[in-house]
Amino acid sequence: MNIFGLLRHPRFSRLLAIRWTGQVTDGLFQSALASFVLFSPERQANALNAAIGFAVVLLPYSVVGPFVGTILDRVSRQRLLFFSNLIRSINLIIVAVFIFSGTSGVHLTVVVLVAFGVNRLILAALSAGLPLLIDSKSLVTANAMAVTGGSVLVVIGGGIGVGVRALVNSLAIADHADALLVFIASGGYLLAALLTTKLNKFEIGPQKHEIKSASIKHGFMEMREGFAFLKIHRDVARAIIATAIHRGGLTALTLMGLLLERNTFNDPHIPEDGLKGFGFAISFAGIGVFLGAFLAPYGVRKIGRHRWIRLSIFASACAPIALIVAQTQITLILAAFLVSLFGQNVKVTSDALTQSRIDDYFRGRVFAVYDVVVNTAIVSGGLIAALLLPTSGLSLVVPFMVSAVYLLIGVRLLRISAFPPVH
Repeated sequence: MNIFGLLRHPRFSRLLAIRWTGQVTDGLFQSALASFVLFSPERQANALNAAIGFAVVLLPYSVVGPFVGTILDRVSRQRLLFFSNLIRSINLIIVAVFIFSGTSGVHLTVVVLVAFGVNRLILAALSAGLPLLIDSKSLVTANAMAVTGGSVLVVIGGGIGVGVRALVNSLAIADHADALLVFIASGGYLLAALLTTKLNKFEIGPQKHEIKSASIKHGFMEMREGFAFLKIHRDVARAIIATAIHRGGLTALTLMGLLLERNTFNDPHIPEDGLKGFGFAISFAGIGVFLGAFLAPYGVRKIGRHRWIRLSIFASACAPIALIVAQTQITLILAAFLVSLFGQNVKVTSDALTQSRIDDYFRGRVFAVYDVVVNTAIVSGGLIAALLLPTSGLSLVVPFMVSAVYLLIGVRLLRISAFPPVH
């Protein structure tokens, strides 16, 4: 089934509406949060603070991860989506109040952790439920649309946030403008919750005969079952590791780009210019992600999932070379575009490979492992980059290391003997 056929698919289109509404709202929320924490005139951005920001965003994903499989395989995923989006909407009202009053520190961190922790459940439920709506032959295309479209909408949501903030910036102080954006995002999550009511209770799983009584304390045990299942499907495990390491490298480059735009390419005393520049670079990354939606299904049809993942990793290794040659806004945009383009090919193809191999009984547990591995790599990539990057963001070491690691993954982890092509 092609892209236009999937868009007309009555069940899949409902899932897309929920996912895409939530993700454009994610972009709006993250834009406001980044503006408040990293691009406020009174707050100096440095590598460590930015890396800690990444860690705060992703810590809930790793903490909640061990329990996600248990929840997704035991309760209605439709109900989970409804209540998670509703909780997230209420939570953002609290975040807006804190930002309006200029509160940062522990109080804001805790409520932000809750917001992103709930988001982990939502994205995992959407990924786990997708194979129940789409036949296996259409999974690559469906994943490309869902994941890539969602990523593009996160970028669009961030752009909307930057635009709205620019409009109201002259009418209100910076913190109040950011608080308004978060309040608007609260309404977006409420809309996503209402859209889940168009799904039947068990339409996206788990299947009724698979539901068993289990307590959350079994989360780590069932996550261990996910690891055990991946030992059988070693190619899936290697694809997950490759995706995780790619995302870690992307985080390192994102951190570098943030510092370059904030403190080198623009006047650090005018952080609004830095925010606009960073948003411009992220927009080109979003274009790369969008084009990946069309490239991944084509590549898989031509050479198969395994070869396409390997080729995408090798192509990604070439992208950071632009930042080794020169560090300008042009080379930053070029690197952002290429790494995002080929990285998205790795992600959606790995997702489809995982979904096609894993029975629905284990799918929630395996995706819990997937999420924890990926997010651990993202946090690690950000923290390692923070140790290597100066406040200016100017560095040859970071892009060289990212390129070298990508190349090593393609040569060793995804070598043909260990990651054989299977059509």
